[in-house]
Amino acid sequence: MADTVDLDALQRWIREFARLIAEHKEMLTELDSAIGDADHGANMDRGMAAVVAALDSEAPGRPAELFKRTGMTLVSTVGGASGPLYGTAFLRMSAGVGDAETLDADDLAKVLRAALEGITARGKAVEGDKTMVDALSPAVAAFEKAVGGGQPLAEALDAAVRAAEEGRAATIPMVARKGRASYLGERSAGHQDPGATSVTFLLAAAATSLG
Repeated sequence: MADTVDLDALQRWIREFARLIAEHKEMLTELDSAIGDADHGANMDRGMAAVVAALDSEAPGRPAELFKRTGMTLVSTVGGASGPLYGTAFLRMSAGVGDAETLDADDLAKVLRAALEGITARGKAVEGDKTMVDALSPAVAAFEKAVGGGQPLAEALDAAVRAAEEGRAATIPMVARKGRASYLGERSAGHQDPGATSVTFLLAAAATSLG
């Protein structure tokens, strides 16, 4: 495909994700207060603010460096499960792009797949467990299907966002089987998963910045 994104576009993606997290920090915390430790919004906001500060202090030279710095910063600054999970996702993304200076739609599909595989390997969660995987997994599948069908990058990203939103909504009736929410058992049903919510912002930021 002709669609390609460069380092500047990828940086805009990370910065837009940080902006969305900051904008919805209280909402994420409210969601987490129902089934978790009530810290997802604050933790992610602190981590993404640190990522933006790191990018401001020294510009990365390649996409792999951008993703690696993002991942390492999140691991070191975000508490709970979110730091290791998001950190692993970005570190896997870094490994997946190699020395590439620009990414096309097929490259982005591989990067998103690598992120999902990193999260599932680290968290041992699958679809239906009421976690961020419930939004990310269908989003990655939708993006891959769109790219494989020859759709433009912007349309493929929009398809990924729609799938993430549907996956996020699907977590509401689920009974959690992983993470802090699983301790609640049946009481975890009826609440939207905060991780699935924040990962939907990651996809929405990609659609805004890369499409």
